[in-house]
This record gives sequence, structure tokens and C-alpha cells, in this order.
Amino acid sequence: MVSIDLLLPVVSKTKIDNYNLSRKREKRNNNIIKIIPIYLKDDIKPHSKIDMLILESLEKKHQNLFDNDILVIAHKVVSKAEDRVVSLEYIKPSAKSLSIAKKNDKDPRIVEIILDESKDIVRLSKGVIIVETKHGFICANAGVDQSNIEDSINHAVLLPIDPDRSARKIRDSLVKKTGKDIAVVITDTFGRPFREGQTNVAIGIAGIEPIKSYIGSADMYGRKLKVTEIAVVDEIASAAELAMGKLERIPFVILRGYNYRKANQKSAQVSKLIRPKEKDLFR
Repeated sequence: MVSIDLLLPVVSKTKIDNYNLSRKREKRNNNIIKIIPIYLKDDIKPHSKIDMLILESLEKKHQNLFDNDILVIAHKVVSKAEDRVVSLEYIKPSAKSLSIAKKNDKDPRIVEIILDESKDIVRLSKGVIIVETKHGFICANAGVDQSNIEDSINHAVLLPIDPDRSARKIRDSLVKKTGKDIAVVITDTFGRPFREGQTNVAIGIAGIEPIKSYIGSADMYGRKLKVTEIAVVDEIASAAELAMGKLERIPFVILRGYNYRKANQKSAQVSKLIRPKEKDLFR
């Protein structure tokens, strides 16, 4: 009978040590990131308490918040709770709105709301209205949306007035109620100018630095990086959308296991992601 040991190749101690070292590095560097969806049974009403709804939904799912969790929230539930739903019945379109609507086959009342929520029209072509919102976001229709709301023919939902403030309010309440140090990211779905399809992005944040900079760091070949800065909160928003979907009634997601840089109120501002107009090559 042949021992299995005789069938193994001879490996030097140095190779074994190097292999063990590489495995330790792999274990240390490859964090496992979990995305945990939180189902919400009931619709959000004006003045609903988002923090309590999250905790109640977590309890039903037998889940808890842990330190360093990132709570990702679809903006629409925040907007509904903050009474940012507008009845079109009371909207009186201006002459400008009527003109734009006629040329672009749009409801003039929706156009009026879009203009009211915007600082500037960036592009107006082929039925698409791209604007700079009052927050500084460049997006279609100023984020004005008629999906996933009751009586959508006669109503529209707007973005939160101050998404960072909304994120801070939710975070502060949950930290106080649970004792867990978490981050909050509020998201919306934006299109992209040179790619088909939409993706989720961060529009409000609390407790997390929005950008991870590699400037000054050396790459794997020793070359110093000069411009690489990763919009981590946008990547978190996009990852969370995989679990949220648009039809599943999952407006909350916990992203767990990502080693993010924490930030105070002054530093955690989504405005850091907005490129100044003078640096924008396409405006």
C-alpha cells in the first residue's frame, strides 16, 4: 500500500511560509461584504417616522444593526415622510413651462415643478430635460418622479429639500436608539451621459466620507497615483440597488462588512461629489 505522502510534491519551507503569508494577506484584505434587504409592508405616509419603521422592519426580519453598518435608504420613502409629494391639481404652468411641454410632449404641470426645483437647464432635447437641481445635482427632471406613489396621475414626488440633513436626522435617531455607530446613505436613480441604463447614486449621507482618495499612494508597481479618487458612497448606493429593485418594496438595505472612513457632520457632505462647473468639460 502506497502512502499518500509519497504522492505529494516536495515543497521547500520557504515556499510554504510564503504561501501561508499570502493566505493571511488574502484573508485580511478580502473583506466579505453582505447586502441585507429590509422589506417594508406598509406604504410611507407624510410624517412617518423612518427610524421606527426601520427598527420594526428589522425586528420582523430578526435582524439587528451592528457597529459600522451602512444603512442605505431609497430617497422616495424619505421624500414621502417629509411630505415632498405634490398634487398636480394646484400647479399653474407658466408660459415657459407650456412652451417646453408642447415641444417635448410633457405635462406642463410637471415641467413647472421641474423648473421650480432647478437652478439651471443643462440640456433640453428629444423630450429629455436635464437640469442642475437646487442641490447641485445634474439629472433628468430634477428628480421629479411619478412612480411608486399613490394616484400617480395626479401627484409627483420631489427630492428631499436637504438630503444630508435627512440622513443625519435618521442616523442620529438610530444611533441614540440602538447605541450602534452606523452610517446612512440616501439614494436616487440617475442616468449617465455616455452609457445606457440607470444606476443608484448617493444624494444624502451621514457618518461616512463620500470619497476615498488614492492620490499620493503607490500602485502595485510603485507608480504614484495622481488623480484616482473613488466615489465610495455612489458605489455603495449602486450595490444596494441590486437588493432593492424597483418593485419589491425594499426601500432599506444594510450593507455590512465594508471598511469605510467615518466622518463628522462637517465632513460628511454629498456636495463633495459635485464637480464644480469650471471643472466640468461638458458644460
